[in-house]
Amino acid sequence: MQYSEKILALAAQAEKDLAPHFERIDRIAFDNMQRVMDAFRDFRVSDSMFGSTSGYGYDDRGRDTLDAIWAQVMGAESAFVRQQIVSGTHALTIGLFGLLRPGDLMLSVAGKPYDTLEEVIGIAGEAGNGSLADYGVDYAQIELNDKGQFDYDAIGQALRDNAPRVKVVFVQRSKGYLNRRTLTVREIGELCTFVKDISPDSYVGVDNCYGEFVEDIEPTAVGADMIIGSLIKNPGGGIAETGGYIAGTKKAVELASYRLTSVGCGAEVGASMGQNKSMYKGLFYAPHTVAQALKSAHLVAYLFEQLGCAVEPRWCDVRSDIIQTVITGSAEGLCAFCRGIQAGSPVDSFVTPEPWDMPGYTSKVIMAAGAFTQGSSIEISADGPLRPPYTAYYQGGLTYESAKIGILAAADRFIEENQ
Repeated sequence: MQYSEKILALAAQAEKDLAPHFERIDRIAFDNMQRVMDAFRDFRVSDSMFGSTSGYGYDDRGRDTLDAIWAQVMGAESAFVRQQIVSGTHALTIGLFGLLRPGDLMLSVAGKPYDTLEEVIGIAGEAGNGSLADYGVDYAQIELNDKGQFDYDAIGQALRDNAPRVKVVFVQRSKGYLNRRTLTVREIGELCTFVKDISPDSYVGVDNCYGEFVEDIEPTAVGADMIIGSLIKNPGGGIAETGGYIAGTKKAVELASYRLTSVGCGAEVGASMGQNKSMYKGLFYAPHTVAQALKSAHLVAYLFEQLGCAVEPRWCDVRSDIIQTVITGSAEGLCAFCRGIQAGSPVDSFVTPEPWDMPGYTSKVIMAAGAFTQGSSIEISADGPLRPPYTAYYQGGLTYESAKIGILAAADRFIEENQ
C-alpha cells in the first residue's frame, strides 16, 4: 500500500512521542503475563487437557481446569468459560437473568448500556419477546456526572429509595457507543465499596468487554460480584474463535451457570467439543495481544488529533480499554475511516463497507472487520452508528505492525474525503 508523505511523517513523529506510553504498556503486559503463567503452573496445565469431550461433558478435566485458571487470573472466587456462549451480549444475558428475579430492580450507574442490551433489558423492542421487563424486572439508569465519574449522590439516593429491590448495580466499564471516558478498575472498586456499605445484598455486575488485561487487575479483584466478557475480544487473544466467560463470587457465578445450562446442572456439564486448546492458547496470548491493540489505539489518537478530530482518549492519556473514539463530524468522514481500516486489513481488504440495519442496533451501523474470526474485536476493526456526531470506534490489532498499515490507510482516506 502507498501512503502520503504527510501521513508517514506524522506516524514517525507519533512513534517518537509515544515511546514512553509504549514502555508502560509493555510493563503492564509483563505483569499480566506473569499472572497467567502462574495460574498455568499452579493448575499443572498439560496436553491431556486439550482433548475433546462430547455429550454431557461430565468430568471434562480441561474445561474444569480452565474455569479454575480463569478465576485465579481474574482475582475471583469462581468462573466458567464456554464456547457455547456466542457473544458478549449472550454472556451478559446469562449473567443478568441468573441474578435478577421478578420484582427486582436493575440499576445501571454508568448511563445507558451497550445498544444490544436494550432489548434484553426491555427498554427497546416489542413486549413479550422474553426481555427482563417481560419477567417483571424493573430498570433504572443514572448518568455519569459531567466529569465522566459516578454520581454517588444519585446512586446513594436510588439505593436507599429502592432497598431492597436493587438486586443488580450494573456498570459498563467501556464506553460502548457513548461519547464518554472509560471507567478505571480503581473507580469500579470504589463504587463496589460504596454500594456494599448501603446495600450489602446488591450484586455489582460489570460488563468487562474491551477492558481485560488493559490494567494489571480486574474488577473482581476489587469487589465486583460478577464480570462478564467475550472471548473474541481481549481475553481470547485473537486465538479463541468463539465463547465467553463469567467470573465473580461463588454464589453469583453459580446462579449464572444455572442459566447457562439448567438449575442443578450448572457448569458441571457442557461438552468442550475440541475447543479447550484454543481457549487456553487464547488466554496465554491475551496480555501480549491486548498490548498490541493498546499501542495501535494510541497511534490512532495521535494521528487523528493532528488531523483535527476530537478523540477520546487523547494519545497521551492512560487507558482502561482498547477502544479509541474519533469524532469524524460527518457520515462521509465516518465511512472513509472505516473503509480505510478495511482496506488495510488482512482479510477481505477488497470489500467496501456500507452502512446497514444491523440486528440489535437502533441506527444504521458501518463496520470494518477484516478479521480471521467473524466479529472479532481484538483483531483490527472499526465501526460506528450513522448518527451525529458520527463517531468512529476503533479497536484491536493482533500486531502493532499490521494495525499500523490499516491506520495509515484510514488516515489517508480521511484526508481525501476532507480535501
